[in-house]
Amino acid sequence: MIDFLNRDIFQPYPELLVFITVAFGFLVGKLRYKAIALGSVTGCLVIGLVFGAQLKVEIDATVKNLFFTMFLFALGYRVGPQFFRGLKKDGLPQVLNAIVVCVTGLLVCWGFAVLLGYGPGLGAGLLGGALTQSAVIGVAQDAIGNLPGLSKSEVKSQSNLVPIAYAVTYPLGTILCALLLSSFLPRIYRKDMAAESARLAAELDAPNEDPDLAEGYYEVVLRAYRLERPDLVGRSVQDFEDQQAHLGRRVYLTRVRRAGKILDHDQQLKLRHGDVLAVSALRGALVDYDPLTHIGPEADDADLLTYRTENLHVVVSEKDQIGRSVADLRKEPFMVGVYIDKVYRSGAEYPYRLASTVNRGDTLVLTGPQRLVDPAGRRLGKPVPTSFATDMVWVGLGIFLGGCIGIPALTLGGVPISLSTSGGALIMGLVFGWIRGRYPTFGNVPPGAQWFMDTLGLCLFVAVVGINAGPSFTSGLSTAGWGLLLFGAIATVVPLLVGFLFGHYVQKMRFPILMGVLAGGQTTTAAIGAINETSRSQVPTFGYTIPYAVGNVLLTIWGAVIVLLNH
Repeated sequence: MIDFLNRDIFQPYPELLVFITVAFGFLVGKLRYKAIALGSVTGCLVIGLVFGAQLKVEIDATVKNLFFTMFLFALGYRVGPQFFRGLKKDGLPQVLNAIVVCVTGLLVCWGFAVLLGYGPGLGAGLLGGALTQSAVIGVAQDAIGNLPGLSKSEVKSQSNLVPIAYAVTYPLGTILCALLLSSFLPRIYRKDMAAESARLAAELDAPNEDPDLAEGYYEVVLRAYRLERPDLVGRSVQDFEDQQAHLGRRVYLTRVRRAGKILDHDQQLKLRHGDVLAVSALRGALVDYDPLTHIGPEADDADLLTYRTENLHVVVSEKDQIGRSVADLRKEPFMVGVYIDKVYRSGAEYPYRLASTVNRGDTLVLTGPQRLVDPAGRRLGKPVPTSFATDMVWVGLGIFLGGCIGIPALTLGGVPISLSTSGGALIMGLVFGWIRGRYPTFGNVPPGAQWFMDTLGLCLFVAVVGINAGPSFTSGLSTAGWGLLLFGAIATVVPLLVGFLFGHYVQKMRFPILMGVLAGGQTTTAAIGAINETSRSQVPTFGYTIPYAVGNVLLTIWGAVIVLLNH
């Protein structure tokens, strides 16, 4: 595989080695079995170790520090709104369970490190891989570099052991977490995840299933019909829509043509025989209503049906709408003819249902006629037109301020303790992300830019880490021994079992939600995918988002903590 790679090319041009490593790393990361994939981060690290061992090219540390700081700010920015929301009363049970999982994981990894004589490098790598948190690599290496009494060669040796131990333990940690939560625990407790999720979904939507989420009936359709039914003549548009709402159908009259002229929209307009009505509805509601029977024959009126529609992203910020359910919002007059297409929370699509409440910082994607969508968006919060421009003033200032607060160090027992510039970037990312959620008029970081800073930033970082650690991979692995796999497996499973027992017997969490909480607490994305696949439902995701935010923050911090504990 390495024959075509010539050291003479990459020695003067190491940047080329970084990008070829990322290319092969993403390719290897696509390997998957069912819902479990190796992942781009692990792929880049493994390929970096292989290329580094063969080529022995050193990449300047500034490069990896740049990418890692950028990644941590993006991580904090993405989970910030959810992290602070979890500190409120309704999210505290899930936060508490995530803390139990994270603290247990730290204690187990520290215990193994002390018992087996692991230094700070192997101990941190064990924690990062077993608990599937890639950010531990950079934070731990920063902390090792600040330890007193270590020579430069010792710092380099211990720093290189972090990614080696991580690469050994991470794949098995991911697989065990996914299997335990999606298969083993449900079987041991004789829980049918699909049936449990279906029952919970029905309770959340009580008494009816949410027609907006019914598969195959989600598309909004628009049709024109000529009014010939005498029982509708003389009734107002508002009366018609109120009657349909009373019958549980979302059917709206969006435009009316009378005597060849399209009339301005008026909810109090009285309908006349021969009017051509533009009817907007969810496909399932329209089939149930049967306009051919209740209105009249369908008409082909291109001008009536041709008007500007809009998909508008709205960040929820209005106080009187925060905490309300989707069902309540749909009853509001300003939501007439407007549909909630998607909900995004913490940067990820959230599988909302009728009973789901909207939180400050949630992004709702509204769809419908532009003249109706725009006012509805303003009533809910701040409309955010789609923009591909990143507010780099906001991003650059956030990373700079975070780095500044991370520089000062306290000295305890002769050991300097600080957040480090990367840790400061994480904290400031949380704060800036929270501010953006509350006041979404500035700080735009579109999804593409977030992916670049978050996913690609981390992959470039671990690629450089792997290249630099590659030459010592063989000696480092012999130092750790393959027993590291066994101890990593135990360190993966024990925190999940402790969190499960606490959540099941003490907190009395529902099983599908608890599985999502545990996957989030250990920040294992592959696990929530496997759980949803087993459940044939997105319901477990309701328990995933808050613990995922908390777990990302705590486990990242643990990277520095375990280094200090093992020193």
